[in-house]
Amino acid sequence: MTDFDKLIKTIVKPLVRYPNDISITHHETDLFYEYHLKTNPNDTGRIIGKGGHVAQIIRTIIYSVRVSSDKRVRLIIDDDK
Repeated sequence: MTDFDKLIKTIVKPLVRYPNDISITHHETDLFYEYHLKTNPNDTGRIIGKGGHVAQIIRTIIYSVRVSSDKRVRLIIDDDK
């Protein structure tokens, strides 16, 4: 299976000011492989982008990767709200 942690970090690192604060946790449910992305609070807006456009582009890239099971991948951006 694709290393989604590495893929997400590769996409997100150039967008943030504090790349060392990127953390990814994952959980598996009956339907999804969920990846929770957490960044420095000062970088959250950079990841989400104006109107959520950057987050949507990141999700489009992540979701386009083929998974060898019936489950789907889901990216959740934790914004501490």
